[in-house]
Amino acid sequence: MPLELVTIPCRTDNYAFLLHNAESRETALVDAPEAAPIAAVLSARGWQLSDILITHHHGDHVEGVAGLRTDDVRVIGAAADAHRLPDLDLAVREGDALTVCGEPVTIFDVSGHTVGHVAFHFPETGAAFTADSLMALGCGRLFEGTPEQMWHSLLKLRALPEDTVICSGHEYTAANARFAQTIDPANGALMSRSRAVDEARTLDQPTVPSTLKEEIATNPFLRADTPELKAALGMERASDVEVFAEIRARKDRF
Repeated sequence: MPLELVTIPCRTDNYAFLLHNAESRETALVDAPEAAPIAAVLSARGWQLSDILITHHHGDHVEGVAGLRTDDVRVIGAAADAHRLPDLDLAVREGDALTVCGEPVTIFDVSGHTVGHVAFHFPETGAAFTADSLMALGCGRLFEGTPEQMWHSLLKLRALPEDTVICSGHEYTAANARFAQTIDPANGALMSRSRAVDEARTLDQPTVPSTLKEEIATNPFLRADTPELKAALGMERASDVEVFAEIRARKDRF
C-alpha cells in the first residue's frame, strides 16, 4: 500500500514532506526547514515521527531538525555530507539498502547544487524527494558542483518511471516558468503548464509536487539533450553538458 504523502509549506517558499504508514503508524519527514509547521501537522494528525531524511546541508532544509528529533527518531543523511549535517543516526550512500516506513528506498547521489546532495526514491509509493536538484520547471543553482555533475544527476532522476511524483524543495515554479518560456517558446506543453501555474499561484495553491512526466515535457534543464531545445539555442552541435551549462548560465542571469 502506498504511503500517505503530506506536503507542508515552510518559511517563505520551502516545502517539507511527511510520509505515513497507517498500518505500522511510522511517519517519516523529508527535510526540516523549520519545526513549528511540521509539528503542527503531526499533532493535528496524531502522528509520531520515526525518521527524518535530509537531502543536503543548507540551513533552509535542516534548521528544524533539532526541534523535531527525539531519542525515538532516526536521522538519515548522506555520508559524504555528514560533516555539515545535524548528527546522523544513519549515514547513507548511493546504492545502500534502506527501509523507511516499511518501504524500500533508493538513494541517489544528485550532487550539483551541493556536493553530497542526495535524493530519496520510494518506488512503491511512486515518489522521489529531490529537494534542490530536480525542481518544478527548474533545477538548483550550482553552488558547489559542476554542470557535468548536475546534468548526470538529472539523468538519473529522468530515468525513473514517468508517473513518479517529484517532491522538490521550493515554490519557485512561476519564476522558473517565466524563464523556461524565454528559451523554449515553441513548446506547447510548457505554455499550457505555465498558464496552469499562474492560475494556481493566483489562488495561493502550491505547484509542488509535480510529476516526472510533466518535467520531461516542459523542464528545460531535463531537455538539454533534445534536438528541439538545442536548435532553439542555436547549439545543434554542442554536447548535452554544454547545452545544460548554457541554460543554467542564462537562468542565473535571468
